[in-house]
Amino acid sequence: MLLARALRAAAAAALRPLPPRLPPSPLLRPAALLCDARPFTRSLWLLSGDPAGAPRPGLLRPQRAAPAGVSCGCGGLHTEGDKAFAEFLTDEIKEEKKIQKHKSMPKMSGGWELAVHGTEAKLLRKIAGESITVTFNINNSIPPAFDEEPQEGQKADEQEPELTSTPNFVVEVTKDDPKQTLVLDCHYPEDEIGHGEEEESDIFSIREVSFQPTGESDWKDTNYNLNTDSLDWALYDHLMDFLADRGVDNTFADELIELSTALEHQEYIRFLEDLKSFVKCQ
Repeated sequence: MLLARALRAAAAAALRPLPPRLPPSPLLRPAALLCDARPFTRSLWLLSGDPAGAPRPGLLRPQRAAPAGVSCGCGGLHTEGDKAFAEFLTDEIKEEKKIQKHKSMPKMSGGWELAVHGTEAKLLRKIAGESITVTFNINNSIPPAFDEEPQEGQKADEQEPELTSTPNFVVEVTKDDPKQTLVLDCHYPEDEIGHGEEEESDIFSIREVSFQPTGESDWKDTNYNLNTDSLDWALYDHLMDFLADRGVDNTFADELIELSTALEHQEYIRFLEDLKSFVKCQ
């Protein structure tokens, strides 16, 4: 009885009509239905211009003021000051080339071989089994000019002193035995002081003397360094004669000034040209 009653209840439930299906809510419509209901017609292209292609100012393109300087492809800034600077350098280079005495380096007498590496120059000479090397650098080699009042009837341009380079130089003397090298540090004193009243004044002086290992670029501070400020005159004169016998005398010192002045002027013009190219970004 119970089984038959359960079967009749299940059959009645299956034959019961379903409730009517409600339409979906507008808030739950798919994206396609929303697009059909309210099409989006103001695209980014329409915001940036009208359909005819004319741009609309103020939309997605803010108007900005142009910078004071203009940048070129090099990424550098170019201003009116840079332009005036480059024009000044152009005139300066022309003037310096006009007064340039030596288009090439002057020769040194005595069979010296010249090797130039930037601002550093080396003079090499071999004689009777000895190697003599003179090294100098033209940086900071021009002494400061002191302004002097022009004499009566003389224009300021006429009394302007000529710039000359007087660098410190180092003389290295190496014999066949390559263990050590005699090094003499020399310079041009501001006042030419001679060591004898009747003798001709030397235009250069020995400042320090030492022995250094041959072939080493870094000299040892532990080696004894002889300062000539308090040196006996007789020993100093023998050192000067030692240099003169190897071609380092007043004639050599004069020619070294001419060579150094030519090299310094050449490097100065090259520096101005590099500076001009840097300012113009070439």
